[in-house]
Amino acid sequence: MKNHSLITTLKSLTGNPRGCVYTEPLWGIPFNLYAPYISIYMVALGLSDKQIGSIVSISWSFQIVLALLSGVVTDKLGRRRTTLIFDILAWSVPAVISAIAQNFWYFLAAGIINSVWQITRNSWTCLLVEDADQSQLVDIYTWIYIANQLVGFAAPLAGLLIGAFTLIPTVRGLYFFAAFMFTLKAVVTYLMTEETGQGKVRLHETRHQSLLSVLREYRGVLQDLLRTPQTLYTAGIMLIISISNVITGNFWGIIVTERLHIPAQNLAIFPFVKSAVMLFFFFMIMPRFNKMHFKLPLVVGFLGFVVSQLLLITAPERSYLFLIVSVFLEACCFATINPLMDQMAVLTIDPKERARIQSILYVGIILITSPFGWIAGNLSGLDKSLPFILNIVLFGGGAVLAYLAGNAAQKRLAVTTATS
Repeated sequence: MKNHSLITTLKSLTGNPRGCVYTEPLWGIPFNLYAPYISIYMVALGLSDKQIGSIVSISWSFQIVLALLSGVVTDKLGRRRTTLIFDILAWSVPAVISAIAQNFWYFLAAGIINSVWQITRNSWTCLLVEDADQSQLVDIYTWIYIANQLVGFAAPLAGLLIGAFTLIPTVRGLYFFAAFMFTLKAVVTYLMTEETGQGKVRLHETRHQSLLSVLREYRGVLQDLLRTPQTLYTAGIMLIISISNVITGNFWGIIVTERLHIPAQNLAIFPFVKSAVMLFFFFMIMPRFNKMHFKLPLVVGFLGFVVSQLLLITAPERSYLFLIVSVFLEACCFATINPLMDQMAVLTIDPKERARIQSILYVGIILITSPFGWIAGNLSGLDKSLPFILNIVLFGGGAVLAYLAGNAAQKRLAVTTATS
């Protein structure tokens, strides 16, 4: 194991990749402890499925503007300072609001404030990858996902606490704990990193420019983006994952507890299984995929997602076996698709315009994703299975996009080889 490629990469990390990867558990632990209970916590406080969907859609609409500004803010303030400020604003503040929430309006406020995570998403990604060794990108992103899954082994503790203290008091406590940890993570990341080389260039270039003048330059950046189909294929895959995350993140707990009648305190079983499977997959399977072209793993991953959703919607009441198999498949597919998708995004984006190109991509993804919280909420109100049937359609589209992107990449490689 000591010669495993992932272990070697982790030990060899320096600079900003080290600061970003090593501190990620400080975010992953608190977030993943309360995440499985967000929707049922809202329901317990009196919110309806439609209200939950509305909160998701309204917050996503705010993210459109913030994602557009994210590139400008990241260039004007610098990757490092932007990450510090907006990590605290996006995660610590909403966690406190959610901890004291009493009704719909508290959750709406928390959702709107949390929308500024689109800014720190951009700045943190730049901080992570701009000075990183490109040959280590898949391993770096794999470690990010590993850090966020390790908490799955602590997830049963949340279930035990709910069993002892009931749902609402436990989730309130988890939110307060999260607020402290999110703040600690932001500060430690700031202390362990420095401004990137490209960040210093953009700080100098935009020093005397107003926000509006920098925004006006987006037209040229957008035109360049539209002429790079490989980036557009990647954007399509990112869009499908974004929509499916909205659906699964907000309505999985509802279908499991209300349609399959699994007790809320038992939900922690499934993050535990998911984390165990993903960690095994990351260490034992992903190193093999790193040597393959991305097309086959991505296509198989999306088709596996389709099967996982079919198992979920056809599961009998209280069928733990069906759910565990569904979660098992979902974990394998997640572990396959996400690091490869992140690597594709890094490699297909012009590094000189990374912040602004990412902001344009995020805006497009948000514009299309934002209605799906409301759509899924209404579908769930009709039938708890309908949001996951929508997931099946999306994952089928993802398999097609992965196949097309793979063919395009192989053709570019053949042309380059022939030219050489």
